[in-house]
Amino acid sequence: MTVHFPFQNTYSALPDNFFARVAPTPVASPRLVKLNRPLAIHLGLDPDRLSSPEGTEILAGKRIPDGADPIAMAYAGHQFGHFVPQLGDGRAILLGEVIDADGVRRDIQLKGSGPTPFSRRGDGRAALGPVLREYIVSEAMAALGIPTTRSLAAVVTGESVMRETLLPGAVLTRVASSHIRVGTFQYFAARSDAEGVRRLADHVIARHYPQAAGADRPYHALLEGVVARQAELVARWLLVGFIHGVMNTDNTSISGETIDYGPCAFMDQYDPATVFSSIDEQGRYAYANQPRIALWNLTRFAECLLPLLSDDQEKAIAEAQAALGEFAGKFDTAYQAGLRSKLGLFGARDGDDALAQDLLDAMAKNQADFTLTFRRLSDAALDPALDVSVRQLFADPAAYDEWAVRWRQRTGDEPQDPAARRDAMQSVNPAFIPRNHRVEAAIEAAVNRDDFAPFEGLLTVLSKPYEDQPAFASYADPPEPDQRVFQTFCGT
Repeated sequence: MTVHFPFQNTYSALPDNFFARVAPTPVASPRLVKLNRPLAIHLGLDPDRLSSPEGTEILAGKRIPDGADPIAMAYAGHQFGHFVPQLGDGRAILLGEVIDADGVRRDIQLKGSGPTPFSRRGDGRAALGPVLREYIVSEAMAALGIPTTRSLAAVVTGESVMRETLLPGAVLTRVASSHIRVGTFQYFAARSDAEGVRRLADHVIARHYPQAAGADRPYHALLEGVVARQAELVARWLLVGFIHGVMNTDNTSISGETIDYGPCAFMDQYDPATVFSSIDEQGRYAYANQPRIALWNLTRFAECLLPLLSDDQEKAIAEAQAALGEFAGKFDTAYQAGLRSKLGLFGARDGDDALAQDLLDAMAKNQADFTLTFRRLSDAALDPALDVSVRQLFADPAAYDEWAVRWRQRTGDEPQDPAARRDAMQSVNPAFIPRNHRVEAAIEAAVNRDDFAPFEGLLTVLSKPYEDQPAFASYADPPEPDQRVFQTFCGT
């Protein structure tokens, strides 16, 4: 059964210093763990053929499909604020690009497929746990409606990888609008390769920001476009309680997608200072710091573009500052609009921002669960008797009671009926998120017992996050004290 990928290879048509040509390293005995059949169909691929032994070998890197031009992409990056001039795909290989059903060009990349010239003494492999984590969380983000890379398949390799101990090896097939990062631009800028920056910028404009090509200042328009997408993206992270964990510039996608799910997590109790990543000892990438870090990363991107903005450095800096200056307003607009929607407010009025912030402050002070508070508030919008289910989430229920009086006064000023308000709120306040303890339980079962039932069950629930799903009600529950996850790990 021949597996056909209608590959195109525009990135590997760029100059040779943009990447290294390298084939995946064959593995012993690959076994398909999960194929994302709806995504395969959307990409124009045959899921039955992908599930075949030949398809599994392709997804594991054991067989190279016709039309592929395997490459490891070069990039640099600031990691926790420290610049590393050469990083690159150390354990990922881009097979090629396909055009999906929406006409969008999508990369197909194997992650964990063996060493590359950028591996920096690493083995180029991935352990099963991080592969399952990325599969679960990236697909949950897609179901939540947040721009993200996707997971097409997870395969176990039949080989072990050594981390702290021997672990089962695996390969993730990742799909992205592209894998171009802020760090990709930094790679060329650090080498004073102005032509490389220009070629990359032209490629990005053609691929992601075609409207910029017709602008009076195309590279300024590119910068504005990337700023706008990142502002919107990070606002949407905050609105669902998501913490990326490693917002390095090499993990900041130029396309505006969430990329590289390492020590990521969703908050249980609301606390803006929450950090999960075991390597983020200073809290640089804490939940509430993410907008500030996004702007910092965008500033590094703007620095790379300066030679393209103007030959006059002062003028180039002024242009960059003008574009970067739009970030705060775009983020605030997206974030505050999102909060109003979460509160069931159909219009914007003075005092709405303070109303939302007062609830968040009360949640933080009273250890209220972020996701459950907003979901139960959706039900309370229909029936005030259901306030009891919200107030019991607060250490001091009176804190909610005081706020709820003002909220009901505000919603009472609008003409929408309670059922319409409840429905609108449920469409933006998920019932289900990838609770950390559930993710860890799925990983533990798969790694230690070769049991993928918890993984499959979690994926089923998370595919419909805004539906109540009474049969899976327990998946909405926060962790018991002995189930709480305080740290997540990168898994590289």
